[in-house]
Amino acid sequence: MSTQQGSRFFFNVDWITILIYTLLCTIGFINIYASLYNPDTSALFDFSSRYGKQMIYVVVALMMGFSILLLDAKFFSIFSPIVYGGTMLLLMVVLVVGRRVAGNQAWIPLGTFRLQPSELAKFGTALLLARYVGTFNPKFRDIKSIGIAALIVGFPLFLIMLQPDTGSALVYIAFMFPMYREGLSGYFLLIFLGMIVLFIADFLVPVYILIPIIAAIGGFFIYHNRRKQKMMFSMIMATVIAIAYLFIVKVGYEKVLEPHQRTRIEIMLGLKTDPKGAGYNVIQSKIAIGAGQLTGRGFLQGTQTKYGYVPEQSTDFIFSTIGEEWGFLGCSVVIGLYIFLLLRVINLAERQRSSFSRVYGYCVASIIFFHVFINIGMTIGIIPVIGIPLPFISYGGSSLWSFTVLLFIFLKLDSNRMGFI
Repeated sequence: MSTQQGSRFFFNVDWITILIYTLLCTIGFINIYASLYNPDTSALFDFSSRYGKQMIYVVVALMMGFSILLLDAKFFSIFSPIVYGGTMLLLMVVLVVGRRVAGNQAWIPLGTFRLQPSELAKFGTALLLARYVGTFNPKFRDIKSIGIAALIVGFPLFLIMLQPDTGSALVYIAFMFPMYREGLSGYFLLIFLGMIVLFIADFLVPVYILIPIIAAIGGFFIYHNRRKQKMMFSMIMATVIAIAYLFIVKVGYEKVLEPHQRTRIEIMLGLKTDPKGAGYNVIQSKIAIGAGQLTGRGFLQGTQTKYGYVPEQSTDFIFSTIGEEWGFLGCSVVIGLYIFLLLRVINLAERQRSSFSRVYGYCVASIIFFHVFINIGMTIGIIPVIGIPLPFISYGGSSLWSFTVLLFIFLKLDSNRMGFI
């Protein structure tokens, strides 16, 4: 690299975002160490322990990130179909040779390391979706453009559901937001919100009451649009689909979801209590977070954390360690860093000259937001436990590396925004 290129590399990269990334990784390592702390074997450089492995994962992640910054920005657009195809191939391979853990066949064993292809597929999907928008400039107002985008996103979602890993599959809903930014009608977001409301109502209200309510609401809109034939037809179709959706939810709930997933939904909706079974994780997590109060119990002083009351505390429930040992202030700092990161990425996305870079930036922000919202939501009991990591903080090489690649690709695109159209 020439001196001029090195100077451009140094000044064009958004180092503020890299600083936030580094802080989150550091917070993750500290709290993984705290969640696994054992005074008898507390050596910081014990690489046989999870926190020792996480240190290695962080170092490798940084090497991967800065290696990405040295590549040509056009590389990611040109090779996006190959990257997408490679991650899809891994999703198919895991269905054959994958190791089943907690009911999900989602990991490919590579010696002592386990690779999770569903994590890698996120940036592969983001790249191809951005390539499609950047090449064809669709406005997502016609069935063809929406269908192609849905196929790009839906194929990995389908493969992940075969594992079955419902939590990772749900993350792909996040790709609706970049499409909305590029012209997808707001009606699709309203439909999605309506599906969530109907899903919850399907469990809380008997179907023989729900159907007349939906029919009455549909009838009201049909009557008021009786002079607009196209609108009236749309209202009739929406009413029929909404009623059919109630039965689809029931079938999917009973035939597709695993028993432990059904139990988690029932507990979250208050239909079932299981303090010693499926509800144990959330109860202990809420106790840990509540025990932290304003300033926390202090580093390595959390009793819930120290005595291992919260299962999976270094992975899915790492936020409970932050809550207990660092309190409300510590939680606020972590959430504040995520908000700052998301706003920063969106701001960078809006200043891009190429639609490829802009769409990819929105994909990055949407995926990170979805992970943060779901993970923290499940640790405080407002969302069912679906087992997805907290970005840059939860233990795990596949998760950390995929989020690192996801973010640093965008940082590279942003650093070359004046030359990549």
